Amino acid sequence: MLKILEQLRGPQKMRVVCNGHPALRKNSAPVENVTKDIRELAERMIVTMLKGEMVGVGLAAPQVGINKRMIVLHTCLKDGASRAGATAGELLLEPRMPIALINPEIVSSSEEVATETEGCLSLPGVDGTVTRPEQVVIQASTLDGENFQIECGGLLGRCFQHEIDHLNGVLFYDRLSKTEQKKNYIIMKKIEKQEKRRLNS
Repeated sequence: MLKILEQLRGPQKMRVVCNGHPALRKNSAPVENVTKDIRELAERMIVTMLKGEMVGVGLAAPQVGINKRMIVLHTCLKDGASRAGATAGELLLEPRMPIALINPEIVSSSEEVATETEGCLSLPGVDGTVTRPEQVVIQASTLDGENFQIECGGLLGRCFQHEIDHLNGVLFYDRLSKTEQKKNYIIMKKIEKQEKRRLNS
């Protein structure tokens, strides 16, 4: 009966784990097969990203405590349109968002860089400027087996880099300047303490 009620309610939100959870510092394993469990995980990650206490534009599986190389994205504008001057990746993927992708990797990066402010659902209250390549070529697969290799820029390109960092056990905090790390240090330790308390309860 409980299972039937859960199905009627649709995918349930998951807890976003925070700094201090071991999943955030592990290298995640590739997704070998798209099983029913993987599809359900993707659906729950999308709900978590869009309907959590904080709404995000991307979420990686380690952020819900699962070390699989899967991410979900939702970087398109509210009307579903892409920004002016959008790259091929934005034009291809944004109309299909929210979207789940498996085994994403950066094939190449532009020499040009851009510096923007970033935050993270796993580091609530932490922010800072991160310099990343302005454009990246991404290789990934959809849950339906569509493989692509395409250039991505703008928010989508930055989001891909941020989420792939998560799959490799890297937090955006690691990419901040020493000054900005110092500024955020106290809140990082506070988040870590709260997360470890949850894990031990």
